[in-house]
Amino acid sequence: MGTKRVNFRIPEELLTHADIAAEVTHKNRTEVLIEALRRYLAEIEAEESFREAVVELYLDDEIGFDALAEVIGRQDAEAVRASKDVLDRGEELADDLADL
Repeated sequence: MGTKRVNFRIPEELLTHADIAAEVTHKNRTEVLIEALRRYLAEIEAEESFREAVVELYLDDEIGFDALAEVIGRQDAEAVRASKDVLDRGEELADDLADL
């Protein structure tokens, strides 16, 4: 997996805390911020309501399958994709019947 440079604003107090944590743990600021973000994402991604919201994004075609699989796992994503295919075919069939 590659890396990407991002620029964002961060409150000075958080930056000070990150710099102190970096000094104490012998890491650099970027490593500390990445580790903090990974922990936060792991925590929120474990919540059922978050996972359900991600599935909704996929069903609404706002995110792709790969992004869905990243968050909820490939096996669960495959099941969601299969359900979406059935739902999409049902909608197409309903539209076809309405045109008759």
